Amino acid sequence: MKEFRILSPTGIVGYGFPEESFAAGVALKPDLIACDAGSTDPGPYYLGSGIPFTNDTAVKRDLTLMLKAACELHVPLIVGSAGGSGATPHLERDVRIVREIAREQKLSFKLAVISAEFEKDYLLEALRAGRIEKLGPAPEVTEEDILASTHIVAQMGIEPIMRALDDGAQVIICGRCYDPAAFAALPVWLGYDKALALHLGKILECAAICATPGSGSDCIMGYLGEDYFCVEPLNPERRCTPASVAAHTLYEKSNPTILPGPSGHLDLNECRFTAENERRVRVTGSRFVPERIPSVKLEGCRQAGFRTISICGNRDPIFISQVEDILNDLKKRTAANLSADFEYQLDFIVYGKNGVMGALETADRITSHEIGIVVDALADTQEHASAVCSVARSTLLHYGYPGRIATAGNLAFPFSPSDIKVGPVFVFSVYALLRDEDPASLFKRSYEMIGEE
Repeated sequence: MKEFRILSPTGIVGYGFPEESFAAGVALKPDLIACDAGSTDPGPYYLGSGIPFTNDTAVKRDLTLMLKAACELHVPLIVGSAGGSGATPHLERDVRIVREIAREQKLSFKLAVISAEFEKDYLLEALRAGRIEKLGPAPEVTEEDILASTHIVAQMGIEPIMRALDDGAQVIICGRCYDPAAFAALPVWLGYDKALALHLGKILECAAICATPGSGSDCIMGYLGEDYFCVEPLNPERRCTPASVAAHTLYEKSNPTILPGPSGHLDLNECRFTAENERRVRVTGSRFVPERIPSVKLEGCRQAGFRTISICGNRDPIFISQVEDILNDLKKRTAANLSADFEYQLDFIVYGKNGVMGALETADRITSHEIGIVVDALADTQEHASAVCSVARSTLLHYGYPGRIATAGNLAFPFSPSDIKVGPVFVFSVYALLRDEDPASLFKRSYEMIGEE
């Protein structure tokens, strides 16, 4: 079985990559160009709102280079989690860009578009049939959760992509996708080991982050053999080591040896990482354990209100020493000064104290000479959120605390206007497993011949 080569240009389409690294990868004649295009890491807003978290111009630049190379090499290009969150509006945005590029560059290929968004009626039936199950610490999904969600997607595995390959697609743009699936589907379709292909995909989906120095916006090449895979960065300034590749295998995983995914999990207890040279690492021993009834992970979001924030700073050591008491009292004073007849939430993020870790912060005292404060107001309407933020900000600006010396104002504002209307706020509302004997059938596919009259 010949060695199968996969070029991974960047961690997410739109994050960019050096053209020199990409050209070096293209010169090695890859059998597949694949790229992840999304994540839930930026939070629920993008899935809930249907707005991509990647920029159109940046996405078009990356896809132009990938599409041109795939057409020149006559190899597939597979993109997963289009538009960031992989719901219908995200997918449609990336497909529109693909069509624009093909028209401008005079490219032709068979395009497959695989949707990952679900109709609510279908999910309600699945819930009533007991096919939607609780996942980890997330709460049980209710009918109300499904009905309140703006978008609900599922992470597709390799099966829908393999169906598109069966139908002769060269360019495949997927909605929400299990990160390794875009990389693993073609080699598994060709007969390569599923466990090795998925484990290699797990490494490649973040591009050169597995190298040292790592980068999510630089290219890497994967090599898949009958009983091994290798990874090597395409930028000569980077190198892969057994430690860097093994460490990335554990990336974002709660269990270092069991990596769950659609239809089963990877068992890495017998995995071995070996340096082939100074820049290339060989991996063996990955094993795939299938589920009795395959499952895919559902992700859904609902709107929870509107947000207004104000960003300010303080460098008075007397204020800083009392900041916790001041902010606790400020919540009470805001309530008294506002007399709101609506529900709201008022919180403060204090950078220089515990703004990053919050309640998990281990330092028991403030050592910084200045602090930054984000006033965070959430309410049922934008007007109400802005009212809460305005009253809290103005009250804090002139708050009288013990030992205060100057009365001109407690805060420095980097921006004018000081209050920023963030807009709608979303929260995750559905996080569960959907079981189905035929997971490929869950994801609708459509086809289009691009660039042919």
